[in-house]
Amino acid sequence: MAPILSAITGDPQGRIDINSRVSISAAILMGVIGPEVFIVQPGFVQGMVQYLGFSDSDAGFIASAEMFGIAATTIAMTFFAHRVNWRLIFALSLLLMFLANAACTLVTDLQFFGIARVLAGLGAGGLVSLSFAAIGLTANPDRNFGLLIMWVLIYGALGLLLMPTAYRLAGMQGVLWFFALFPLFGLPFVRHLPVNGEEHFQVEADAIDIPVPFKAMALFAMLAYFLAQGVVWAYLFRIGTAAGLSEQQVANGLTLSQFAGIGGALLAALLAHRYGRAAPLSIGIAAGAAMLFLLIGDFSLLQFSAAVIVYNFCWNLVHPFLLAAMASFDRRGRVVVYAVAMQMLGLAFGPGLAALVIDEGSYVNVNWLGAALFAASLLLILPPVRVQARLYANNRRLMA
Repeated sequence: MAPILSAITGDPQGRIDINSRVSISAAILMGVIGPEVFIVQPGFVQGMVQYLGFSDSDAGFIASAEMFGIAATTIAMTFFAHRVNWRLIFALSLLLMFLANAACTLVTDLQFFGIARVLAGLGAGGLVSLSFAAIGLTANPDRNFGLLIMWVLIYGALGLLLMPTAYRLAGMQGVLWFFALFPLFGLPFVRHLPVNGEEHFQVEADAIDIPVPFKAMALFAMLAYFLAQGVVWAYLFRIGTAAGLSEQQVANGLTLSQFAGIGGALLAALLAHRYGRAAPLSIGIAAGAAMLFLLIGDFSLLQFSAAVIVYNFCWNLVHPFLLAAMASFDRRGRVVVYAVAMQMLGLAFGPGLAALVIDEGSYVNVNWLGAALFAASLLLILPPVRVQARLYANNRRLMA
């Protein structure tokens, strides 16, 4: 095993140019492979229910289990990334994802399937955390993070579009084999990634230390927001088919929503600080929550498509503003690190929380729970944002 890993990771003393096209492409590829299942989670949950015979609740718990694996590794890398060989973690993560997804093709027992999904999540978390860290070391992280988000959303759009056809042609086994083989595609690129990275925090220009209670509110806002996302995202496919839409119709709507997400991220980059953070956060979170009420009961394909397009647009508009806000709440970058941990925990708990409130075949409680969590996140994030804006403005006046 050691010679194979050595061949994959290359010379540990060899230096790379992190700003080269091949290194940036390698980091982006790892960032796409990592969330390969999560980004198409609605279709994956549909597959577990429709083709493996799991109940809605069981599928939600399995989705949560995989996200717990991702969250566990992501949080661990927050503390240990500076002590480990990044290339080795990349290689082991890719191989673990291959083995875990391949194992899923061999088991039908719910418990063993769930264990395999946790292992796949552990591998995925290594890729997600270190790919973000690698891109953060580049000279132009804003641009490169934008490229990463764009490619993740393109992958998600194509994946959701093709999953109904893949299920018909190859069944759940075929889809699982894709999830197993896709990580192997990343192995030749591992040697182009950094061996390690020093912990450099790129502090926001308007960063200022706000009082601890407001920092806590901000972190709970992050948890509530991504709990809501975890609750809703896992069941969007099921919500569509329960209303009488075909799998392909739902897939088409979700595909369009992924492309709308690219638009949301681009708009966030264009707006930047022009209108502050309170306004876009308020509009984005409220509009996203409002869309959930359009997905209750019976609805047409047009209504479903419009709702999920606006929903995903708002998600990807709000996310950059949330991260930028977290980065502005202290000068040492600790809040944003904890915020990413809260994000992963929210996405991990969300599907399982939704599974607890489902009435089999009815997803009204999922919509209401998601909307309530979105409302809570908005109420929690606005006070810290306004306090930070006021303190920063006062500091500028004193320095003028």
